[in-house]
Amino acid sequence: MQRKLKLAVIAICYAPLTFAQAPSGEKEVSRPVDESAFTFTEAQLGDDDDMTQNISILNSNTNFYASSVGYLFSPVRFRYRAFNQSYNDIYINGAPVNDMETGQFRFSQIGGLNQQTKNVDFSLPFEDCNFGMVGMAGSNNYDFRPGNLSVGHRVSVSAANRNYTLRGMYTYNSGFNEYGWAVSAGLTYRWAKRGYVEGTFYNALSYFVGVQKLFGDKHSLSLVTWANPTERGAQGSSTDEVYWLTNNRYYNPYWGYQNGHMRNSRVVTEYSPSALLTWDWNINKDMKLTTSVFGRYGMYKSTKLNYNNADNPHPDYWKGLPSSYFYVWGDDPLYSSYRTSTALASWTNAYNYWQDPANQQINWNQLYYANQQVSKAGQDALYFIQAKHNDNATLTLASTLTTKETKNSSWNLGFVLSTNNGHHYQTMEDMLGATTFHNINTYALGKYPAGSSQVQYDLNSMGPNNTGRLVYEGDIFGYNYNLFVNKGNVWSNYILNKGCLHWMIAGRLGAVSMRREGHMRNGFFTENSYGKGGTARFGEGGAKTSLSINAGGGHTFMLGVGYQWNAPKASTAFASPEMNNDFVLNLKNEHVLSSEVGYQYDGSWLHANLNAYYSRLDHVTEWQNFYFDDINSFSYVSMTGIQKEYYGVELGLKFKLSSAFDINAIGTLSQAKNINNARARYLISTEGTYTDETVYNKDMHEAGTPLTALSLGVSYHQGGWFVDLNGNYYDRIYLSYSPCFRYESSLKKRQNIYGDVYDNDGNLRKSAVQQSQGKGGFMLDASIGRLIRLKKGQISVNLSVTNVLNNRDIVTGGYEQSRSDYSNDKVRAYQFSKNPKKFYAFGPNGLLNIAYKF
Repeated sequence: MQRKLKLAVIAICYAPLTFAQAPSGEKEVSRPVDESAFTFTEAQLGDDDDMTQNISILNSNTNFYASSVGYLFSPVRFRYRAFNQSYNDIYINGAPVNDMETGQFRFSQIGGLNQQTKNVDFSLPFEDCNFGMVGMAGSNNYDFRPGNLSVGHRVSVSAANRNYTLRGMYTYNSGFNEYGWAVSAGLTYRWAKRGYVEGTFYNALSYFVGVQKLFGDKHSLSLVTWANPTERGAQGSSTDEVYWLTNNRYYNPYWGYQNGHMRNSRVVTEYSPSALLTWDWNINKDMKLTTSVFGRYGMYKSTKLNYNNADNPHPDYWKGLPSSYFYVWGDDPLYSSYRTSTALASWTNAYNYWQDPANQQINWNQLYYANQQVSKAGQDALYFIQAKHNDNATLTLASTLTTKETKNSSWNLGFVLSTNNGHHYQTMEDMLGATTFHNINTYALGKYPAGSSQVQYDLNSMGPNNTGRLVYEGDIFGYNYNLFVNKGNVWSNYILNKGCLHWMIAGRLGAVSMRREGHMRNGFFTENSYGKGGTARFGEGGAKTSLSINAGGGHTFMLGVGYQWNAPKASTAFASPEMNNDFVLNLKNEHVLSSEVGYQYDGSWLHANLNAYYSRLDHVTEWQNFYFDDINSFSYVSMTGIQKEYYGVELGLKFKLSSAFDINAIGTLSQAKNINNARARYLISTEGTYTDETVYNKDMHEAGTPLTALSLGVSYHQGGWFVDLNGNYYDRIYLSYSPCFRYESSLKKRQNIYGDVYDNDGNLRKSAVQQSQGKGGFMLDASIGRLIRLKKGQISVNLSVTNVLNNRDIVTGGYEQSRSDYSNDKVRAYQFSKNPKKFYAFGPNGLLNIAYKF
């Protein structure tokens, strides 16, 4: 990581010389957004693969609800209309930058670029724009042209008690000089020896360098490059029992002391250098062509503590918890053997063990000692740190022709061509004192002998006597493959203003291809894992239209409807990509119907928005991988044919009491859930076989975002002072559901053991598949700021504090455990179904920012 930071600094130093001959862009006016929005989302970014990156930033000049919701509700990871972040399309200078495998955009890739990302155009789902057909969750287009950024120097320092504790920023934008050149540069550093959660840390450098050249009145070229090399220690989730035992809602099971120093087992390292070349051509006063070429090479790595034929080393492993010895959920006779005095004594011993803080964390010294002992006997490492890598090389060409046909109509036409090469592999990060490890499938050992071909991860590189290749620190093992995705589309929209009517129609048509290429010949799939796999091709497209009617007197009505079919994402298209080239069975295009009706009033003392929406998705495919307890095997599961509905109402009110005081109210009541049961296919990794069955996931809700969110606030802005106080209420927060808990075979097993899954008529009880929820609640947020104008420049001071009243009961996300409450048809004392893993909202946390602009 230190080497990458040094390279980044060198790149900053030499970039102005490298780009001195480059040209670009033209000055355009974009709608600004408050830096505070990015302060919140940047500080609240998830650090764990188990934690969905829910952050999405959208806005609209005319919709008070949409312009406020991303900032106000970001502490609970609110998602607009509960849509997956892949439905929020992100552009930079008109080029789409969402990840081509997942469809999502990692906002961490532009972390620290607060001043550059303030220059942005937003479009809600049925608003018009000039950079594409707007996504179902809206679209954002950041303008990174140096000539369009705010002119001058800006220096700021910040102190926080969030993911990072200190931040320093410097930006400089020259504006265009007499020769038509504009230069922009920015540098940000964020740091925390310890973040809000114990065991976490943060170390990130962000840089931005760009030049722009005007060539007369017609042409402009801009070339910019940026990156955000980051290394951070992650926070893990745990169960309420563990939080109770540790008396800490932010207990982190990922760390422990090694030689007196904190060591986190889950470290995320990310470095995604990006470059963007943009040519703007003003063909005439009514016609403009914008063409951008975007390139990015993203390197993402996440480490993990793993074990081999040994006890699970994680301190919160269920077998070490008190409730694994004594049944704590009532007097059910089925659990009488776990309600004895002996069981209670075991519960007490486990409880007392947890009261020693040393037992609450990873015992690194013990892991090293165990590895050293087995190494003396010539055995493989019992414990080790592995690293999952996802390196993506992306190249995109996007071009848009904008024409103003008449004073009341305009037409936009564009195309996008993109290609992505994603390299996915696993490396041995640290053998923790051991000397040997072999590249074999330890899950399959026991069913197959150690020297058999079935347990080999790579038959092409076996060691002597079929022992598997020896793996050393830094070596690739387990899996190694590339996913290739190519995508192209053309799009167009037409906007017409006629009298009181505003009409928009947009369409898109394109194609996607994807394939896998494996670099290991897996012992279970000797003919279908190594080399190039088949290519899947999908068409995609759609259309949407909206009509707004200005009824006069500040009243506006809107109606929008759209239909589209989307190619499946590469991240969900392969059945078990770590083992073979197979595509998901019955893989189909996702069909999306979306609609919205809205009303807006804009008066002298009141601005109001009321919107209702309905969206339906068909042929949705989802994919997960986890350890499936019933089969004692790691499992890759794909679910196809899922149907979803999203609907709700949104309200935004802004009362202007005086020139200084406003009262603001926003809220949403929404629903987002599956409306049918899906087909599941999962791979049993210890046998190399697939199993097909029904998963009863009907009525499972979208997880990790409140479906009810309300806010009431007051604002005072006058004389350079800015004071805001907001009370927010959140409810109906669901946790990610476990598919295997709802397999048809699992339900039948549970019925045989417990007898409470089906009623007397054979109907499935809702309680048998009920989804776990997290608690909502009330949160008070406040901010105060002062803008001081000087003879030269201005100073701004802002303090924002979230969760002033210290409500630590609000759940921000989590997931059900994919384990059973029984083993070998016998009940356990420990109840996985009653112990989902959760994340809780931070207690009082704030950020103090002081900035000087000149």
